[in-house]
Amino acid sequence: MGAVVSCIKSVFRAIGNACMAVINGIAGILKAIINGVASVLNIIISCITCGRSGHRRGGMRNNRSHGRSARVV
Repeated sequence: MGAVVSCIKSVFRAIGNACMAVINGIAGILKAIINGVASVLNIIISCITCGRSGHRRGGMRNNRSHGRSARVV
């Protein structure tokens, strides 16, 4: 009788492992799709804002001439 119970437990464990593998696969696919959509949106926003959203590329440009006149010696 113990062998039958052990066999049934093994079958249920195998079914559970198979279900978890399927769920993990679906989660991986969804994660890849979401990352792809986020990357596309990031590219679109970067194009619309000419690459100035959140990044200061090239350091502080034209910061010295803001509101000040040039000093002539």
